[in-house]
Amino acid sequence: MQKLFTFLLCAIALQLSAQTSLPSVQEVYQIFQNKCVSCHDHASPEANLDLEGTGATELLRAQNVASKLVNINPSNANALSKGYKRVYPGRADKSFLFKKINLGLEPTIEHLNAQEGNSMPTYPGLPVTDSEKEIIRQWILYGAKTTGVLFDKTLVETFYNVGGEKSFPDGPPPAPAPSEGFQLKMGPFFLAPDTEVEYYQKWETKLASNLEVNGIDFKISPFSHHFLLYNFTGTGAASIPAGLRVDANHSQINLVAAVQGATDLRLPATTAFKWNSNIVLDLNSHYINYSLSKPYQCEAYVNVYTQAPGTAQQEMFAALLINENIPIANTGDLVSYSAPEYQFGADSLYFWGLMGHTHKYGTGYKVWNRLANGQKGELIYDASCATGVPGCPTPWYDYRHIPIRYWEPLLPVKWGNGIIHEAQWINDGPVPVHFGPTSDDEMMVLIAFYTEHPITVGTQDPESQWGAKQIFVSPNPTNGNTMFTLPSGVEGVRTFRLFNLTGQEVLRQTDLQGNSFNLDLSRLAPGVYFFDADGRMGKLERV
Repeated sequence: MQKLFTFLLCAIALQLSAQTSLPSVQEVYQIFQNKCVSCHDHASPEANLDLEGTGATELLRAQNVASKLVNINPSNANALSKGYKRVYPGRADKSFLFKKINLGLEPTIEHLNAQEGNSMPTYPGLPVTDSEKEIIRQWILYGAKTTGVLFDKTLVETFYNVGGEKSFPDGPPPAPAPSEGFQLKMGPFFLAPDTEVEYYQKWETKLASNLEVNGIDFKISPFSHHFLLYNFTGTGAASIPAGLRVDANHSQINLVAAVQGATDLRLPATTAFKWNSNIVLDLNSHYINYSLSKPYQCEAYVNVYTQAPGTAQQEMFAALLINENIPIANTGDLVSYSAPEYQFGADSLYFWGLMGHTHKYGTGYKVWNRLANGQKGELIYDASCATGVPGCPTPWYDYRHIPIRYWEPLLPVKWGNGIIHEAQWINDGPVPVHFGPTSDDEMMVLIAFYTEHPITVGTQDPESQWGAKQIFVSPNPTNGNTMFTLPSGVEGVRTFRLFNLTGQEVLRQTDLQGNSFNLDLSRLAPGVYFFDADGRMGKLERV
């Protein structure tokens, strides 16, 4: 009964939102009028910040206030020295206004220091509620525009006042130590029940100097279909608006990295991604809300680990190898498409990693070395195996969590010959599908990490190298007690979560100590499950 009640509340809220939404800037302005103008009125604005504004209509007054906030330098010298604006479009973390009202809503934003004054408002009678803070933050994250309904206000209110699901219910993952790197955050953005969205967000890094990136740790929830990190080339970033957007606008872009689950990409020794100080990134997150009754708070964190320029011997590159010509009829028959890749701008390449990508009708993804006569040679990647290494005893393809196969030492491929990649689908849905961005469309994309020159890293084979990054489960399949063994040097798990195939959390354990731990899974129904242990993910089968 409670679930039905919650579902009806959400449904009513969404209907009302569709009928009564004001321009987002006006929604924010109304919060200012209710909570802020006693100190920031037109006549005597504190800190010279007028949140009452002028204009014949409420919308005009809201736009007038926005003109005094958006991309305007703060009067506080300490905030100005950190590169803040009163409102920095697309970046709540760089918006001094949001820092002033935050009061713990966003724990990754540092507290105000003595030089930055008090929180706003300082009087206790009419505090800004969490949902009101979130409405202001959403306006900022969607670009702080002065026209249009940028987000669903009532969905935000439902999340805070009725309830919803979080990508990170235990709080944000810790950032790297300042001496090791920094953290990027995308979101939050909110999804209605049983919906999905793919967003892009331009991210100006404004680094102090050129850097080498020797690791990127992607922290995303099991409800995330993928996360991609791009960088703009040439003048590509200049025409891209600030804030969350659905339009890719990828005419001048390079791939930095791509993952389909929480993944810690620690590059081989002597390699690194090379970032210039003026690099502008494009963050790409695709989330699906599998709940039928609750809104979902979508967040993604990217921990970037760095080293001094000149440390790496070889630059690591990444590429998307795409076959868009994949019409798939809804006949229920097995459909396969293959594509050769052999023009890559170098005589030879050296693979560190490969990962295939399809959507829900996908049933397999494989890669072969291509022979000089154009035929398939050795099978080097099979996405139906947990590590991507062909030959596993129980192949099983899960399009939501397609593995990366790693090679250390790197795998040489002569691009006069190249590779052949092939995907398979069975479309048992209501309509034919083609290449497209949503989970109701299909894709055939191969992600490749490579260097242009050989390196010697060690003697580990792919299975043992993968094992150094992941958690081993034994027995698997299991009918009860199951041992989870962590990578060497890792002691304990802060949060362990287990999910079924619909993304529903069915088990949670916290503060598990030691390099290994045992869990009794005998009460689970038979089937396939996925676990997330502090960002390390894996699959197990209950029989």
